[in-house]
Amino acid sequence: MGGKCPHRKVKKRRFSHKSARRSNFLLKGDDMVFDELKKLVESEETKPLPLDEDLPGMGQFYCLHCDRHFANDEVREEHYRSKRHKKRMKQINGPSPHRQLDAELAAGMGMPDNGPKLMTMSFG
Repeated sequence: MGGKCPHRKVKKRRFSHKSARRSNFLLKGDDMVFDELKKLVESEETKPLPLDEDLPGMGQFYCLHCDRHFANDEVREEHYRSKRHKKRMKQINGPSPHRQLDAELAAGMGMPDNGPKLMTMSFG
């Protein structure tokens, strides 16, 4: 009575489909969102978002912190009250995110820190 599981092919197909769609929903990294928020605070200009037919709600309802578009204002307001958004806000508004330079310094690939220069005395 052995043999392969009849659902094996279906399961493989489901995983490949999911992984193919995953690339469509990649979010911006913490450092990119942090830089955009920093620019927005410095400029203090609020420009209207451009219309885009491919995005939900024509691209008009956007959460900058989470990098998500919403279909209408009610859904966006509901998102603002969600746990996921509040957690993301705390993460973004905290200390600045790690950068590539930090990673290189931690791995020992960056510039060495030899400490303060000591005064040398010459006896002549």
